[in-house]
Amino acid sequence: MTHLLTGFLTGLGLIVAIGSQNAFVLRQGLLRHHVGLVVVICALGDIVLELAGVLGMGAVVSAHPDALRVIKWLGAAYLVWFGLNSFKNARHAGSLSPADAPPMSRRAAAATVAGLTFLNPHVYLDTVVMLGTVANSHGAQGRWWFYVGSISASVLWFVALGLGARLLTPLVRNARTWQVIDTFVGVMMFVFAALLVTSS
Repeated sequence: MTHLLTGFLTGLGLIVAIGSQNAFVLRQGLLRHHVGLVVVICALGDIVLELAGVLGMGAVVSAHPDALRVIKWLGAAYLVWFGLNSFKNARHAGSLSPADAPPMSRRAAAATVAGLTFLNPHVYLDTVVMLGTVANSHGAQGRWWFYVGSISASVLWFVALGLGARLLTPLVRNARTWQVIDTFVGVMMFVFAALLVTSS
């Protein structure tokens, strides 16, 4: 149970911080657009990446800094593109009612959340390298309990964020609020892009 709880708290501590992925999940939750699909992709991404870390792939990731560098620039470009779209949405904001909001196709939602999940080198460093290293420090059996705890935190967080956003729907039905949200998301995407580019 100690390994399980440690994994849960460690995973939760990493994932709760505001990030581009969380911002997108929250936005889709507010709109009620493909929330289940988005949550599943986010959760599966963490499950697979953390499993790779537990199985010892962290050394492989660390040994290929050039690959992470390419991912970093691709991720930064993707975040800038996403941010520009958010600013565009803010300029033409309308009602936030789920029934009135412009729809996003399932394919577009899946591609967007996959990009925000996998085009970020910090994701690999946090899940594959860092969580994998910590998990393996708990021994041959303890690492699997740590892993179960950390992925439980991911699943719980994404479900709560995506489905819990519906509770805020009555508060965000006017265009001005939508403008604020999209502007905030746009700014955060540019900040994340800058942090990616300037990180070592």
